[in-house]
Amino acid sequence: MDKRTVEFIRALRASGVRISIAESEDAMYAVDAVGIQNREEFRASLRATLVKEQKDVRIFDFFFPLFFDTNAPPMWDMNQQLTPDQQDMLQQSLQSLMGDMEALKQLLQQLMEGKQFSQEQLDQMAQQAGLEGAYQMYQQRYFSRQMERQMGMDQLRELIEALMEELREMGMSEEAIAEIREMLEENIGALREQIQNYVGQNIAQQLSEQEREPVRNVEDLPFQHLSDEEADKVRDEMRRLAARLRSRASLRQKRAKSGELDPKSTIRANLKYGGVPLELRHRTHHVKPKLVVICDLSGSMRHMSEFMLTLTYMLQDLVKKARSFIFISDMVEVTDHFKELRPDIAVEKVLTENPRGYYTTDLGGSLETFCKTHMDSVDTKTTIIIVGDGRNNNLNPRIDLAQQLARKSRRCIWFCPEPEHMWGTGDSDMHLYAQVANGVYLVRNLRELSLAIDNILVDG
Repeated sequence: MDKRTVEFIRALRASGVRISIAESEDAMYAVDAVGIQNREEFRASLRATLVKEQKDVRIFDFFFPLFFDTNAPPMWDMNQQLTPDQQDMLQQSLQSLMGDMEALKQLLQQLMEGKQFSQEQLDQMAQQAGLEGAYQMYQQRYFSRQMERQMGMDQLRELIEALMEELREMGMSEEAIAEIREMLEENIGALREQIQNYVGQNIAQQLSEQEREPVRNVEDLPFQHLSDEEADKVRDEMRRLAARLRSRASLRQKRAKSGELDPKSTIRANLKYGGVPLELRHRTHHVKPKLVVICDLSGSMRHMSEFMLTLTYMLQDLVKKARSFIFISDMVEVTDHFKELRPDIAVEKVLTENPRGYYTTDLGGSLETFCKTHMDSVDTKTTIIIVGDGRNNNLNPRIDLAQQLARKSRRCIWFCPEPEHMWGTGDSDMHLYAQVANGVYLVRNLRELSLAIDNILVDG
């Protein structure tokens, strides 16, 4: 229990709760004095010694059951609840419905027998979903959904309805059918809870094993792991960053105007003087880029897309033309928001109109919408920037459309927060998009975002 308590304290620290070494020792002494037999007294002793601020209570309450609750959700063993005749009818119905769908057949058999997922099943689902790459608790819902899809739980609803209809045709009473449906629904809920607990416990464990990083510069704070307080700091820093980028761009433009001598233009300009070079002409290298910015506004990408849109329009005077689009399940243009409002207010409006919630990220379908209705925004002088992690919920990634955009535009570039070793894991299609893109920038924080944008402005 001491080891588990230490891991719990490390997870709290990694999530931003300030806990000193002395307070950690106080917690260990309190546990020794109170014991672990009474759960509420044990919980109260840890909370009293570890939590100093009201804002940290929510974090404590979230992590405590993940580290110290081991009770699995109860499930019905339907074989003990049904009569032999009902069991036979249920088995016959299942056999007629399932055919060769062995995976779903096994899952439904587990539901009827009230068996939870084995550790082996959970570990296999977690590996396929890429759970080893999760280090923040906000990712719990996402990875839980991924594991449910791995087991085919999304298909169960239709299967259960078909099963109920089959039983009805075989003559089973409505009362018995309703009882079977209720037990199946409760068992599905228990399996979902088991997956959610497993994901939460694994993320919490991985979080506790991370070394607490020292306080970092605001520009180095990772977009995917920002607290609300850190996000506000990044928003403040963006104003200073935009001013620096604008100054560097203006200096480059000034140098370009008085830079390398252009012999051909000089000769043409001085023909009126008989060829005497009285007027000098210089090459202008810098051309303002035309931008199309396409941002993934799903949960994991929300902060990064917000900052990208804000910074793009803070630098509007350095861009010839910019059109902006956001997507979760489909593509939506938000350019008009930035024509009418200040960048920060426009971004806030975009986020409000597209709130967090359950969405199925569909980049492939969004690209299809873009190519059908917004292709007029792309020409051979346009730089397309796609801000996203390439995760597509196992839907069709439409690589053909991504390749079409790269061909029609001057270049198509990705700003991706995930390093290359994570491409292709879980539902990631980034390794496929990278093959048809003109380049991929690893963008995880404000420093890397500013460097990427500055490079694009340089090569306008």
